[in-house]
Amino acid sequence: MSVGDSPASIYARGLVAELIRLGVRDAVVCPGSRSQAWALAFAEAEAAEQIRLRVRIDERSAAFLALGLASETGLPVPIVVTSGTAVANLHPAVLEAHHSHIPLIVLSADRPEELRGIRSNQTTAQAHLFGSATRLSLDEDAPNASRDETARAAEHAATAFAAATGAVPGPVQLNVGFREPLSSALAADETSAATTAAAGSVTAGSDASESVAEKAAGAVPSAVPAHVLPRGPRTVVIAGNGAGPGAEDLAHHGGWPLIAEVSSGSRYGRALIVPYRELLDSPDHGGLIERVIVFGQPTLSRQVPALLRREGVETWVVSEPDTELFDPGHNAHRAASLSVEPGPIDRDWLGHWVVAARELTAERSTDVAPDLEAAHSHDPATRLAYVRGEFQAIRAALDRRLLVESVWRATWPHDRLVFGASRLIRVADEYVPGKKLSVFANRGLAGIDGTVATASGIALAQQAESETGVTRLILGDLTLLHDVGGMLRVPGEQVPRIQIIVGNDGGGTIFDGLEVAQSAAPDLAARVLFTPQEVKLASLAEAYGWEYRRAATRADLDQALTAPTTGPVLIEVTLTRE
Repeated sequence: MSVGDSPASIYARGLVAELIRLGVRDAVVCPGSRSQAWALAFAEAEAAEQIRLRVRIDERSAAFLALGLASETGLPVPIVVTSGTAVANLHPAVLEAHHSHIPLIVLSADRPEELRGIRSNQTTAQAHLFGSATRLSLDEDAPNASRDETARAAEHAATAFAAATGAVPGPVQLNVGFREPLSSALAADETSAATTAAAGSVTAGSDASESVAEKAAGAVPSAVPAHVLPRGPRTVVIAGNGAGPGAEDLAHHGGWPLIAEVSSGSRYGRALIVPYRELLDSPDHGGLIERVIVFGQPTLSRQVPALLRREGVETWVVSEPDTELFDPGHNAHRAASLSVEPGPIDRDWLGHWVVAARELTAERSTDVAPDLEAAHSHDPATRLAYVRGEFQAIRAALDRRLLVESVWRATWPHDRLVFGASRLIRVADEYVPGKKLSVFANRGLAGIDGTVATASGIALAQQAESETGVTRLILGDLTLLHDVGGMLRVPGEQVPRIQIIVGNDGGGTIFDGLEVAQSAAPDLAARVLFTPQEVKLASLAEAYGWEYRRAATRADLDQALTAPTTGPVLIEVTLTRE
């Protein structure tokens, strides 16, 4: 270390270099004084084209941006914040990452030990702030000139990375005190040398120190054996949020009906049952179930928890050990993975569900097959009537079902689809057909926090790897307004290829479907639950530099979804409160 170098900067550069060596590709930084060494180290790495950096002024939105980036890439995303309330603003995203098993690395800058507990400005008890939500929480003392801070930083980076990407990925907090001088500059050639030196210190930093393994040990759960299921019991496979393709694969090999929520990543295949709510309520279908296998976290119906609470139903949940188990009946068996024994499938059982599902789907269909005879009739009046009917169909006003079906139909495997925690995800889950898409939703806690930022992170990560594809976010008006800061465009940064489709019904109509709508006084419920709003979304889009389109009909929406764009687009669909 040369004269004038800040230990804070030496430490920060070492940590950033090691994270990059381990595979970190994206980072998010929020401005702040105490965290400046980390922020500048990431900026230096960006200038050297070693990392993709995003800078955001709102810590809560920034954390969800990191969550979105990590959701798409599967790699941990560091987020840098200064001390005080900045750290607390990360809590919603940390909780979502914890419950959804998404790797994040919180780098929180703190006051050094001598400034804690004496009412120093912008100082609070922020170490271990997130409690049991983190896979690992470290509180490290301030860098100083008396030790090798590059090696120490590499050790911390390796520890944090290992914990965030363990058997159950999730968030990690590395809280570090920093003393003044809070940073120091390096010339360009020195920056390159420092990065190289830090990357070369991996052996000393991660392999030679037993503390790395000791600190990360608590974050890696013990193994749970796989299990082979016997054939015989009448079985259904349930895929909740984040279940992935394993649910469809097991249903296929088992010959069992598949109930796959829209954000499960399993909503495809011949065993898929779309109208599952009605069939679970039916004594001739749901009433005959003897065994249930659960992947992911089901959150979109009341029928699924009710089934698992029913006496006599054997329940298996695919889950890593030492994690919360989806177990409404308090009697589920846990398995790290499941397979089915060889043998013929129960075709009668699967067919019983598939046939009933097709009949229900046909009854619920809003699509009317074109009358080809009328279209080619020699009678001009008949042909005219056909044309008028087709025109009326495409010019019909949009409702929630038409909205989600149009967005689903316009989305392809190279795209990304994100749902907010609004009524629309439940409508989509009820109606949209099977299709192998990349669908995301913050269903770990099913909150509306940070939805725009999450989708932006997904979009930016996706387009970093592909020149094609668009990310579509479909959400309600209150979910949009809760994270309107996520629309902020940052000069000098890549603009996400994203469409936000807002079903605007003037408030929180999701409460209209709950029991409270029947028991509470309408004016009181409207005041504190529906919470009406009159924001002009066109003006909002203009203020943030987004294109704005309004869709009143199916034709309008189809055109808006497929039209070429030069930047992010906000599409408003006005819906009525039923």
